[in-house]
Amino acid sequence: MPFERGFKAWCERHSLEIRKLLGLEQSDPLLAQDLAEHLRIRVRTTADFPALSDKARAALAKDTSGWSAVTLECGSAKLIVLNDTHSPGRQSSDLMHELAHHILEHRPSEVAVSQEGLLVLHNYNRSQEAEADWCAASLLLPRPALVSVKKQLLELEEAARHFRVSIAMLRYRLDVTGVNYQFGR
Repeated sequence: MPFERGFKAWCERHSLEIRKLLGLEQSDPLLAQDLAEHLRIRVRTTADFPALSDKARAALAKDTSGWSAVTLECGSAKLIVLNDTHSPGRQSSDLMHELAHHILEHRPSEVAVSQEGLLVLHNYNRSQEAEADWCAASLLLPRPALVSVKKQLLELEEAARHFRVSIAMLRYRLDVTGVNYQFGR
């Protein structure tokens, strides 16, 4: 899906600006939890809801391709709930994706309100989802971080652990940013 001109460059710049704001170097990991805290967005996992039935937990564990994260709103307060049956790298990406929607000021194309009229679940359109994917990936792995991985000759597994991302995410960013090409793979 094509992005508006300049969007990808903005994501890279914004990722570096956020790192600077948080006292990080350009090639330092930006932990999604730290960014959520900075943005004053609460984060929980399904494990934080002890009243969730065993049957519901089993369904979550079985349906790993189902939901990954959901943002709930009550007034101006936001809560992101992560599916804790996913790997830590996946949870990091999922959380950063939800935070990217917030950063990009996306407005949902569909809204579901609880019976009490308090909680709102967001559903975004395809364009917004693609933007959030790109922004989240840039926040997790900006180009300077990827260049650092290559210069240090880090193994993919080690680099993925360091940045708390999946190996698939790391490979993807190394390819789409041209860093693999720059370093001759």
